[in-house]
Amino acid sequence: MPELAEVAYYAKQWATGLGQAAKNVEIHPKARVFRDMEQPGRLALLIKGSRYKEWRTHGKQMFFRFGNVWLSGHLGMTGKLWVAPKNYIPEKHDHLVFQQAKQQLVFTDPRMFGHWQNYDGAAFDMFWASLPPEVLDSRFTKSRLSEFLKRRARSPLKAVLLMQETFPGVGNWMADEILWRCQFDPRRRAGTLSESETAQLWTKLRLVCRQAMRVIATDWNTPPNTWLFNHRWKDGGTCPCGAPLVRETVGGRTTCWCPTCQEGE
Repeated sequence: MPELAEVAYYAKQWATGLGQAAKNVEIHPKARVFRDMEQPGRLALLIKGSRYKEWRTHGKQMFFRFGNVWLSGHLGMTGKLWVAPKNYIPEKHDHLVFQQAKQQLVFTDPRMFGHWQNYDGAAFDMFWASLPPEVLDSRFTKSRLSEFLKRRARSPLKAVLLMQETFPGVGNWMADEILWRCQFDPRRRAGTLSESETAQLWTKLRLVCRQAMRVIATDWNTPPNTWLFNHRWKDGGTCPCGAPLVRETVGGRTTCWCPTCQEGE
């Protein structure tokens, strides 16, 4: 599932079309990716002829403005955004295509776990204002983190870090990376962290998000081997410290950690 940096990488793929009008819009209105949209068949009428003006991301969500219409997109498991030549003929899994004078902006999703929603300008402004601050936002403070950990005191740290209402964009691999760098056991209860450990978690959260945006969101580069990232994907992996990694289900998600580096409480 794409996380903070992967979402930012895909969203910026359409940046080449900024300032250009959508001459036509091709859409599969019955595709499952439009399940949250009241009238997906009207989307082409709303956007056709409008200029692509702006894009944003927030956590795992992408936002694109065409004229006065905002589109909110989620990539799901297999969704991707890419740019096709202007003479490209959309294929079966290309569920949303904006045809411009110089190219086509394409959303492809074979398994259709992604989803799209649309807003007019006023509705979008209200929706955007309701979103929680991201980890790199100045409003994401140590006290905010501490209060949330207290509310989720009985939950394992791994499960807590996946809660999008406080950690938008942090997904499975990022949560594992953060806890590994903190040397916290992912099964540890959130309420057991001391004040200094909470401060450490806040610092590592922001560091991993910042580094992911720099390394992955820029050019889809591979993180260095000093990260857990390159070692966590398969059974039998080895931590950079040399110890065998463990993979178990924690908080309902497959979790990878190093028992040597991340001892229990």
